[in-house]
Amino acid sequence: MGMAVGGAGGKGGRRRRGGGKRGPVSEINVTPLVDVMLVLLIIFMVAAPMMTVGVPIDMPETSAKPLNSDTQPITVSVNPAGEIFLQETPIALEELVPKLEAIAKTGYNERIYVRGDTNANYGGVIKVMAQISAAGFKNIGLITLPDNSQ
Repeated sequence: MGMAVGGAGGKGGRRRRGGGKRGPVSEINVTPLVDVMLVLLIIFMVAAPMMTVGVPIDMPETSAKPLNSDTQPITVSVNPAGEIFLQETPIALEELVPKLEAIAKTGYNERIYVRGDTNANYGGVIKVMAQISAAGFKNIGLITLPDNSQ
């Protein structure tokens, strides 16, 4: 009753010569390459935030422009508990000035940035700045984060 549409004896496909043998595939399978690249991307996305060193501080935000500088400044941080850190090392307020004088490469003209946590006591941050200023350091600045609310 019905008629076969294909001329391949009802198998529905083309016949190949040579009894169906396949030749070498000349295509590159990129699926493993994409899999490896995605895994590496995820690893770097997770690892990149962990590579930044420093004292965890919730910085206040401001609309001031960032300063351009070629050298790495000395950073003094004050966390919410009032602890003081010179770079990443905890330090007492009394030891701050002698350590700064020891590591300042350009003497009292060395740039010193004070990072105060948003929840840190304002008086604690001011005590640190006053101690540094009283020692004779001239380039003292406060570090803030850019304001993202705009």
